[in-house]
Amino acid sequence: MEWIADPSIWAGLVTLIVLELVLGIDNLVFIAILAEKLPPAQRDRARVTGLLLALVMRLLLLTSISWLATLTKPLLTLAGHPFSARDLIMLVGGVFLLFKATMELNERLEGKDEEQNTQKRGARFWPVVAQIVVLDAVFSLDSVITAVGMVDHLAVMMAAVVVAIFLMLLASKPLTRFVNSHPTIVILCLSFLLMIGFSLIADGFGFHIPKGYLYAAIGFSVIIEALNQLAQFNRRRFLSAKLPLRKRTAEAVLRLLRGHHENADLDAETSSLVADHNESQGIFNKQERLMIARVLGMGQRSVRSIMTSRHDIENIDLSDEPAKIMEQLDRNQHTRIIITEKSDEPLGVVHVIDLLQQSLHENSLDLRALIRQPLVFPEQLPLLQALEQFRNARTHFAFVVDEFGSVEGVVTLSDVMETIAGNLPNESEELDARHDILQNEDGSWTANGHMPLEDLVMYLKLPLDEKREYHTIAGLLMEHLQRIPQEGEELQVGDYLFRTLKVDSHRVQKVQIIPLQVPESIA
Repeated sequence: MEWIADPSIWAGLVTLIVLELVLGIDNLVFIAILAEKLPPAQRDRARVTGLLLALVMRLLLLTSISWLATLTKPLLTLAGHPFSARDLIMLVGGVFLLFKATMELNERLEGKDEEQNTQKRGARFWPVVAQIVVLDAVFSLDSVITAVGMVDHLAVMMAAVVVAIFLMLLASKPLTRFVNSHPTIVILCLSFLLMIGFSLIADGFGFHIPKGYLYAAIGFSVIIEALNQLAQFNRRRFLSAKLPLRKRTAEAVLRLLRGHHENADLDAETSSLVADHNESQGIFNKQERLMIARVLGMGQRSVRSIMTSRHDIENIDLSDEPAKIMEQLDRNQHTRIIITEKSDEPLGVVHVIDLLQQSLHENSLDLRALIRQPLVFPEQLPLLQALEQFRNARTHFAFVVDEFGSVEGVVTLSDVMETIAGNLPNESEELDARHDILQNEDGSWTANGHMPLEDLVMYLKLPLDEKREYHTIAGLLMEHLQRIPQEGEELQVGDYLFRTLKVDSHRVQKVQIIPLQVPESIA
């Protein structure tokens, strides 16, 4: 036991552990690729079982040092070249490795769905473990022969093998997870296995390739791939800082909906999805694209963008003469009536159904007794939250107020639903400003000045400032001009020329939008 105190023995042990780890990297890569074929619940067990079998195999080989020596003696001669048992094992292992790596590369380069492919093949636990054991035999033989050539003490060899396998067990799970989550890494690893397979076959024929050459090539490729992964990580971090995840997801889906081969600012996978169809046909029909695009855009819109402005609201003033009130009731086409008294601030709303019941059971008209208080939304409330409040409330009508509490407009559940389904007009209702747009024969568009920009971009590819404080076409024109536009005045915004057609009481009613280049519909 004096050799335990010998520093050279410990130096040899550390060196041997490092070599065992280096020689075991290809084994780990192969186990990671094979374990992926199993159901997720069995992958860890296969990985641990394969490495433990490798440990047992290497310890058994170490106890048979005298038998290992016979493996290097010539066993047979073919075409004047002697082959030992070790050479034959290397040849068989190399051919097996080439076969498996080629099959795996073929599956991945053909673009087969791995999950479906796994179910179709019906990968089983023990057949996968058996393949791991076959390669373990080859890698173990190479590893043990290296150990025998470096150290003279059997205990040192066994200790080095045990420590190396233990470290490989610790590293195998994160390595497997990393390899399987990066498709390019899998292709690179399969290329490594092809190279190792060729080196085993060459070694079997007596052409020894120094391991340093192989690991130098592998190391160079790993460095290049590491730089590639770093570039992708920095790009994702940049995109995350530039655009929130929700918006990036929506843009990725919208690009698929549009059916155009655009340059994707998101990632390579989105680009391939966009390009993976016939551009002339698209993936979805026009109605599907419009509806899904509206749904995806709801999270970015506020109630202010869909409300009916207070200037367009018909109201009944309780201070008016009864005859005038009756005249307004006769003309009313809405299910709810805004009630005011001597001011523009509403007192509440009256439901027509309540008015009908009062008329059937009482002789006199008393609007004040029928007033109900609707919901009150701040103007920046997102549509999704507004929809949830409508869902929980007994009314589907709400006032929209600004930060000072002044009523800016009204919004109903129907307005929210129109954001998804498009215009849902009543029998005698005028066309809503959100849908008041018409394409002319010359390719230009005529739109209502009160049309929200979120609805306009469904028809035109118009860039919008995410931090803007305006929501309509009129607001866009006033922001750029810093004044109310005049009839006939023109303004260029992006690739479009906006021409004001009609202005009434300082309100922009109609605008013509002329594309300055060949229009490309984004619907």
